[in-house]
Amino acid sequence: MQNKKIQEHPLKYDAIVIGTGISGGWAAKELCENGLKTLVLERGRDVEHIVDYPNMNKDPWGFKYRGAKDPKDIEQQPKQNRSYIAGPDSKHWFVNDLKHPYSETKRFDWIRGYHVGGRSIMWGRQSYRLSDLDFEANKKDGHGVDWPIRYKDIAPWYDKVEEFIGVSGENLGLPQLPDGKFGPPMELNCVEKELQKKISENYSDRQLTIGRCAHKTGDAVHEGRVNCQYRNRCVRGCPFGGYFSSNSSTLPAAEKTGNMHLRPNSIAYEIVYDEKLGKASGVKIIDALTKEKIFFKAAIIFSCASTIASASILMQSKSKRFPNGLGNDSGELGHNIMDHTSHAGARATVEGFDDIYYKGRRPNGIYIPRFRNIDEKSEQKEFIRGYGYQGGARRSDWKRIIPEMSFGLKLKEELLKPGPWSIVLGAFGECLPYHENKITLDYDKLDEWGLPTVDFDVEYKENELKMKEDMMLQGIEILKSAGFKNVKGFNNKSYPGIGIHEMGSVRMGHDPKTSILNKYNQVHTVPNVYVTDGSFMTSSACQNPSLTYMAFSARAANHAAKEFNKNQ
Repeated sequence: MQNKKIQEHPLKYDAIVIGTGISGGWAAKELCENGLKTLVLERGRDVEHIVDYPNMNKDPWGFKYRGAKDPKDIEQQPKQNRSYIAGPDSKHWFVNDLKHPYSETKRFDWIRGYHVGGRSIMWGRQSYRLSDLDFEANKKDGHGVDWPIRYKDIAPWYDKVEEFIGVSGENLGLPQLPDGKFGPPMELNCVEKELQKKISENYSDRQLTIGRCAHKTGDAVHEGRVNCQYRNRCVRGCPFGGYFSSNSSTLPAAEKTGNMHLRPNSIAYEIVYDEKLGKASGVKIIDALTKEKIFFKAAIIFSCASTIASASILMQSKSKRFPNGLGNDSGELGHNIMDHTSHAGARATVEGFDDIYYKGRRPNGIYIPRFRNIDEKSEQKEFIRGYGYQGGARRSDWKRIIPEMSFGLKLKEELLKPGPWSIVLGAFGECLPYHENKITLDYDKLDEWGLPTVDFDVEYKENELKMKEDMMLQGIEILKSAGFKNVKGFNNKSYPGIGIHEMGSVRMGHDPKTSILNKYNQVHTVPNVYVTDGSFMTSSACQNPSLTYMAFSARAANHAAKEFNKNQ
């Protein structure tokens, strides 16, 4: 396998984009719209918008076991099933763990899908900007390295991305959560409005708002997409294009230019460095179906393969100049991996409001922005950085178990009535960038294409664990102060990866001695290679990161296109 001859493709492209997810779609769109002939590589199968969403309209009773997981699926996806989102309606989006193995020196829940669109099909769609509180944090408290940009540098690209993908939400005027270009917000239900009111009465440092989510609302025109239909079947793929995905938005925009060539089933494993030219010359791939090896040439390379995959590709890209991986003079490649802490907060039951229900299945929750370590007043002694709450209120339905129920008519009547109200607050907390949190490549355990597998050595440390305790305690306090009943906190054991926000393995920075990428996401020492997926993140903040990945990808691709066209 390793000795199989590599076939050189006759064409030379202006650009190659590795990956078709959140970042790859944006890179492809910007490059193609700026006139660059672009090859887009995807290691998985093709997925055509609408055509390839097999479960998009199924009702619960249309699934085997009525929505319960099939034991055979769990056998094939033991690690994917660590996440709640890999269910009977979405299992086809997640990898077979037996076919795509990895190792865990320390447990890491690597949740992934290999197909055109990547995790943009299955993502949670929460879309929040980072602020200068986040971009300046490393420099102020000495953890990690300083970001090479500030909010003003990325703000125009947040604007562009939000307007194109369609983000619904509410502007709050908070310095730690910058306002954006939003469509009309989704509506809070009555219990959420009650909690919002109580928080405003009880606290001066906290606010509750509807989540900012990448769902189309209002009158803005997004080609090929209509407004969210409140079906809450998003993870299956949305035939309406109600939420943003590469498949419904960026890839069609790139294809419309006539400049994109999409090649699925293409496993990129090496970015080739030309010693004479002092830059990258192209990408080596293995055809996933035929196992044929092909070398594609290009002037510009964008690695958008995902945090772990991009680091792995760069680590495999060895040469005389870069014996430890492309651009890895600093030794930081594969290090500083972060994922948000989670599985901590509180829940409660809510009395009253029995005569009120809600219409539709809103695919969005509530958000309480960060309120810890914002300023001197909110500074904590036990931990640095902060967290934000997500969650929501709902009424239980016919699936509840009520022991007092009898059979017959009474049972049917009771099941048609909505159950009691409950509410939950669950937090995402910032993880610090630790050099020792890393991946390595295992050349003794190869996959079926003869490539090394990944081993994870990543863990949460004292700061994250102290923060999780506060997530629980403050969640309890917020719900109790609102007058809700049966308030119970939770602080469950969780491992990196389960937040599905892994980032940081190819970080940005000012100095090539301590980072891999510069302020435009270029490899310091190989400037025609850009990396714009989550691997570039220098710190994690506590906000869902996908909006930031998109903004940086658009900015970097625009920079690359301008440089290319100027040189041409």
